[in-house]
Amino acid sequence: MNIPQVLLYTKEHEWVRLEGDVVTIGITDYAQGELGDIVFIEVDTIGDSIGVDEVFGTIEAVKTVSDMFAPVAGEVLEFNENLEDEPELVNSDPYGAGWIMKMRVENPEDSASLLDHEAYAKLLA
Repeated sequence: MNIPQVLLYTKEHEWVRLEGDVVTIGITDYAQGELGDIVFIEVDTIGDSIGVDEVFGTIEAVKTVSDMFAPVAGEVLEFNENLEDEPELVNSDPYGAGWIMKMRVENPEDSASLLDHEAYAKLLA
């Protein structure tokens, strides 16, 4: 299982990369493995301000549809448009080309509730 040390994680299996006041968000290697072949991703909250744990979009796999939850509060800035034509990038490269969205963080303290790689690994154990 790939759990990069430079990222933060949620208990809902999303990863977060902090870059100043902007975060990049995706789902973890574990999550994409559990979902199976991803066929569609929708983020219809671009430009919206959303709170912690609010739904920002959905991810559809062959067997199921799951909501995705915001790990921090802020404004949704961008959706990875490559996923419109290639949603399988989330399966093949969840921490790279398969990123899902970017947000401007409203409250930097929100990241204090996220898990580091060791805590996330323990959650999966």
